[in-house]
Amino acid sequence: MTVYVPRDSAARSVGADDVADRIAVAATAAGRPIRLVRNGSRGMLWLEPLIEVVTPEGRIAYGPVRPDDVEGLVAAGMLDGAEHGLRLGRTEDIAWLRDQTRVTFARVGVIDPLSTDDYLAHGGLKGLRRALELSPAGVVAEVTASGLRGRGGAGFPTGVKWSTVLGAEADLKFVCCNADEGDSGTFADRMLIEGDPFTIIEGMAIAAYAVGACEGYIYIRSEYPDAVATVRSAIEIAYAHGWLGKRILGSDLSFDLFVRVGAGAYICGEETSMLESLEGKRGMVRAKPPVPALHGLFGKPTVVNNALSLASVPMILADGAAAFASHGVARSRGTQVFQLAGNVARGGIVETGFGITLGELVERFGGGTRSGRPVRAVQVGGPLGAYLPTSRFDLPMDYEAFAAAGAMLGHGGVVILDDTVDMARQARFAMEFCAAESCGKCTPCRVGAVRGVEVIDRIVAGVNRSENLVVLEDLCDLMTKGSLCAMGGLTPMPVRSALQHFPDDFAPCQTVAVMTEGTA
Repeated sequence: MTVYVPRDSAARSVGADDVADRIAVAATAAGRPIRLVRNGSRGMLWLEPLIEVVTPEGRIAYGPVRPDDVEGLVAAGMLDGAEHGLRLGRTEDIAWLRDQTRVTFARVGVIDPLSTDDYLAHGGLKGLRRALELSPAGVVAEVTASGLRGRGGAGFPTGVKWSTVLGAEADLKFVCCNADEGDSGTFADRMLIEGDPFTIIEGMAIAAYAVGACEGYIYIRSEYPDAVATVRSAIEIAYAHGWLGKRILGSDLSFDLFVRVGAGAYICGEETSMLESLEGKRGMVRAKPPVPALHGLFGKPTVVNNALSLASVPMILADGAAAFASHGVARSRGTQVFQLAGNVARGGIVETGFGITLGELVERFGGGTRSGRPVRAVQVGGPLGAYLPTSRFDLPMDYEAFAAAGAMLGHGGVVILDDTVDMARQARFAMEFCAAESCGKCTPCRVGAVRGVEVIDRIVAGVNRSENLVVLEDLCDLMTKGSLCAMGGLTPMPVRSALQHFPDDFAPCQTVAVMTEGTA
């Protein structure tokens, strides 16, 4: 009898460890020996801890299960898949999960994250094995043909980046996985690392073979201790099985992989700041050119990709570029892992092809707001993404469509806000956030964000409102065009979108209410 209890941080935060312990005790007391597997989360976070029991019907889900529910569940026949108020039926038949297209997250929640047998049984290493049958240029061509673009936010074509590194002459090249994931409302990197770390290792090994690299680094923020521990264990296991190190899988490929933990600076989500941090320096943006593909870590050609980008590569090589490109729309090919957060009834991971509308994500999958009040705004793409009103719910989740609407997809974070939100305060927060997180290297970002907070305060206070609106627009234009990186360059996006879609919130009367609330 096999019972799955998630070991994902989100599940553990609501009692999954206690639930697992109590299931083991209750099963023993009932004379029912079980095999307890700590899997990753299926991504339905409102149902955590989600327990799955293997039966002849398949895996039967129960959730959310609290520690005090366990004894009654076992007594009611949970270990046989019996009916109960918490029984959800076959996991794969749950509509929220059934309606997704899981590629990057295909194994997350399904396998034991650190079991090599589970990984191989569910298609692991097929991509790497096929890659080793091709030439490095052939691998790059496959990735290019797939249409894969960077999932970290910029959407840059992965194949173009790899081709540049492949063509660079150097005695040493690197592959770096950026799993810093500092955007508010995002958690896909963490869940992937905790639920299927070998897929990132495999993706990095394929990248190393494709570009001629022999050393790699996974950069994770310190706020992710469980992810750090999981991937370190996975790397040790991979070395023991010949998936890393010398002559991987009996080939000529040799690749060493290390984990580096960042101190939590938001700016290190930007690739050159991450490279500075990896070199032991303060995380600050580098001017480009030269680009990291030519002059990256320690001055050597370097592939820098997000965790989700690298995790997409094994499937591309295993099933072929055409299979991956069959998902999505226009120039946005494949699937994206959207993360529903904020004031949302059903938060969690939604992986589906590009092209699904914002409204479908928020209403069909998210179920609207947790508060039950109407949705007023949705911020897509992290704290520097645009605030979109419900009138834009027809917008397809597509890089170009969002860019045309003055917004961005970013890392796929979708934060939902109900009708009690004050959008002037949200706009102010964007400037305040930038002032706190700026690396300080360039003046438009370092000084512009501080001035931005002051100007917004004057606007909502009714001080020379029309003149200060002009000043704010001029400041936003300067930050967008003059900042060294996306930190300062994108900070105006939420401010401008709030002014465009919610102008009434910037009226002086709004501020009086806000100041009264703050004082109270």
